Amino acid sequence: MSGILIYSEFEAQRNTFAIEKFKSNLDIKLITEDKINFSKFPDYVINRTNNAVTARRFESKGIRVFNPYSLSLIANNKQKCYEFMIKNGIEIMPINQTEPPVIEKPSNGKGGKNISFISENGFKIKKGYVYQKPASDLGKDLRVWLIGGKIITAVLRTNKNDFRSNFFLGGEAQPYFLSQTERETVFKISSLLNYDYIGIDFVFNNGKAVFNEIEDSVGARTVYEKTDIDIIKLYCDYIKSQINK
Repeated sequence: MSGILIYSEFEAQRNTFAIEKFKSNLDIKLITEDKINFSKFPDYVINRTNNAVTARRFESKGIRVFNPYSLSLIANNKQKCYEFMIKNGIEIMPINQTEPPVIEKPSNGKGGKNISFISENGFKIKKGYVYQKPASDLGKDLRVWLIGGKIITAVLRTNKNDFRSNFFLGGEAQPYFLSQTERETVFKISSLLNYDYIGIDFVFNNGKAVFNEIEDSVGARTVYEKTDIDIIKLYCDYIKSQINK
């Protein structure tokens, strides 16, 4: 069975390592988002665009998409995601804040881009942004990678020079062993989702891991740099098991 791997043109240029990993483990062709032909039907699709509409268009033709539309829809809209978590009893840092300090986040943002820490009064609420109370432990977060219902690994990220802990922004990373309580929280969150391969991110508030966001087309740079886990191969093995059912 053959499939297609979809990236935006920009992300395809940034993710050559991952693309080669996918190609070496699967019968798959890379297609950039701007060149998708929805009149041709692959056996399956790996959607690395964060675009839920793309997933839905293929799913409407009966094609298996990794990750599915329902996951992409919620993971790539922070407002919807936070509201969903609140509804299902998952603790988050409070949103819809109107007084500083607040973290201003674009609802469709990724990778720490265009996020601001606002400490002064009089800021204006922007459409398409989420305004969230900061966690107490700034510059520190936790990412947990999951494939098909299993926790694969976790990495703690810290940044002494920025409230954002993203690795590419100069943060440091190290493998992290989840406590039993943290594992239970991860599984509680993941049980609410229909997913294949995701990251779940947490911030720390008074030392406690609190849900922050879901990463749909989750990166794996820190996994390869800090562990001996070939996580993309594991994902490809999982995909094979799904398409061969």
